[in-house]
Amino acid sequence: MTLVTRRLASIPANLASVTWLRVIHLVAPTNTAAQNELRRVIGIASSLITREAMRDSPIVVVGDGPRIRLYCVYGEEAIEGDAVNEAAIPASPAESDTWAMSLPCPAEDLLWVQASLKRLSSRVTARDLAETSPPEPERKAASAVSINRESFLSP
Repeated sequence: MTLVTRRLASIPANLASVTWLRVIHLVAPTNTAAQNELRRVIGIASSLITREAMRDSPIVVVGDGPRIRLYCVYGEEAIEGDAVNEAAIPASPAESDTWAMSLPCPAEDLLWVQASLKRLSSRVTARDLAETSPPEPERKAASAVSINRESFLSP
């Protein structure tokens, strides 16, 4: 499995909402449905970015293509930009229909964040940011394909 990591300039260089819009642009540059789903969770995601949840624990995106890990850079490092890498992601997993995203969240906020995300998205979930190895988010299964064997095998 290929792993791609990016570090995004956040507070104070960018507002939390601007950071989230950059996340959307990186993981779903052309998938309008994915962009819309990610925009629905902008308030929750911005809250987590403001709490600096993504400093040491990444946003994880999986699907077709590489596994993506997105961290946020804060403070002087965000302003200076030396630790920032916001380059485009080749073959982003959210460009397919099987993508999923996991957001890190402080333990004290986890229950309300998970419940709120569940109401807004079937693909974006939250996990305790203290988890040392972020789990792979459950991917939404692609729609099942049915083959008519009789028609397929007939001459």
